[in-house]
Amino acid sequence: MTAVTSAPTRFSTVLYVFAWLSFLAEVVIIATGGTVRLTGSGLGCTEWPLCTPDSLVPTEAMGVHGVIEFSNRLMSTVVGALALVVLVLVWRRRAERRDLFVLAWIVLGGVLAQAVAGGVTVWTGLNAFLVAFHYTASLLLVCVAAAFLVRLYEPAGPRERAVPKGYAALVHATSLVLAVTIAFGVLTTSNGPHSGDADVVRNGFDATILAHVHAWPGYILLALTLAIAGIAWARRLPTRRWSLAFLGALAVQILVGVWQANTALPPLLVGIHMVLAALTSAAYVVVVLRLKRPVRA
Repeated sequence: MTAVTSAPTRFSTVLYVFAWLSFLAEVVIIATGGTVRLTGSGLGCTEWPLCTPDSLVPTEAMGVHGVIEFSNRLMSTVVGALALVVLVLVWRRRAERRDLFVLAWIVLGGVLAQAVAGGVTVWTGLNAFLVAFHYTASLLLVCVAAAFLVRLYEPAGPRERAVPKGYAALVHATSLVLAVTIAFGVLTTSNGPHSGDADVVRNGFDATILAHVHAWPGYILLALTLAIAGIAWARRLPTRRWSLAFLGALAVQILVGVWQANTALPPLLVGIHMVLAALTSAAYVVVVLRLKRPVRA
């Protein structure tokens, strides 16, 4: 097997534009969803899919919280529309690019599932575990949208490992630490001061202890990422640029995390921390996909 030297199959410019817009929208909706929670607007619309029992849109009596919550719902519509356009644009090439077709379906299906999950979250009065699941699912959709972009710029066909086996094992092992870090981060936020509504009952864990537990795998993750980037640059592996991007995003994420923990968790910093977690995860996904390269017989 030898590496492919031909250029990847070109699609219409429209697909590239909408694929990027879809990815950006997945990131933006994490920001808008975070705004809903951090401003206490989680029940700004008391019903779903309607905003009130008698109105699809927020009424004047609901104030700014209704506007914020409804704006996030509108953003969900934008995210879904973009995902649908991407799927339609790859439909004719589904036999040739099954990878892109499957990823596009996952994004669209995930967006639809997220809409239902959001509704259930409202119906249950912002159950802390459902809110945590809602955010985690959004983060995963950012990762899938990132994977779509990576594969969009590559040729179709089988792939082979492009890095040493030990290095690939190190990168894959890092995914477990990343997942644990995110899980404890979500759990910590679920028990922090920003529950989405003043009357919401959190899930009963000690946020102070969780913040320390969340930091431990975070520092292990930083050490692993330093090793991943260092080895990649020392051996000039194809992951070197994105490993550096992953390291940079993680370093900023840690700095923001320490900052917010020492300043009583200001909403803006918490929101930035949420978005950075998604971008850091997306960068990691690109590193993983760079472990292999397209091949031909």
